[in-house]
Amino acid sequence: MRAIVIKQYGGPEVLAIEERPEPESKPGQIIVDVKAFGLNRAETYMRSGAWGDVAEITGIECVGVVKSDSTGKFAPGQKVTALMGGMGRLINGSYAEMTRVAATNVVPLFSNLPWEDLAAISESYATAWSAVCGNLAISPGQTLVVRGATSALGQAAINIATDMGVRVIATTRNARRRGVLEALGANEVLLEQLELSKRIRELHPKGVDAVLDVIGNSTVLDSLAMARRGGRVCVVGLLDHVESLGNFNPLFQMPQVGVHFSAFVSWSFGTAECPLSDIPF
Repeated sequence: MRAIVIKQYGGPEVLAIEERPEPESKPGQIIVDVKAFGLNRAETYMRSGAWGDVAEITGIECVGVVKSDSTGKFAPGQKVTALMGGMGRLINGSYAEMTRVAATNVVPLFSNLPWEDLAAISESYATAWSAVCGNLAISPGQTLVVRGATSALGQAAINIATDMGVRVIATTRNARRRGVLEALGANEVLLEQLELSKRIRELHPKGVDAVLDVIGNSTVLDSLAMARRGGRVCVVGLLDHVESLGNFNPLFQMPQVGVHFSAFVSWSFGTAECPLSDIPF
């Protein structure tokens, strides 16, 4: 089969199309005939070597049809999406004509959308739904700040939240993206800036109900300052690629009014604690 492989760590120029053996069937795993795959920021980090040694064939998600299923769960030809389960990091991923993934990380699809549209949905929407409806437990009528809203994950979160009747404040670094966010249903669009929490507090003195932080560690403390008493903050991305918060001291740097702080990492998809069956694909 043809596959896009990482020849050495670096930029996109290190990728090459080469021939590789087709994956062989193994117990508990499904071979998917890949029709299309999404592109994710995580793959750029893996390709660059920032996350250490990774699989030769990258790609953490795809859509396609089942070629074979050792578990008997799916019939050959079933339309599916496959995501995570170590794809692209621990095992060869989706940048290939075929991939092999654990049955726990394969979900049936029933849609007439073109393959290239389906490929852009699974990882972003599964992660956004898990964070917005799970970690943040957002409810209709509440206010949610989405930081890094023009990212695929941020746009998915806006779609999900506005469909629920949530008021969304979206942030972006680029004023020209305002129209995109408003078209998605964002009620307010603010430019990212240092201490954005002060601007949020001017508009919402008691704080907001929830913050979905797609940017990462550089904005976490500021996001915590936006939340009301009993509010929630969830970090779900690393657009800034800042490795850590440094000497983070939660007893002194987190708000002292009971703000709930969590993170969601999609590597957990397919585990006993985070089964894909929980997500309303």
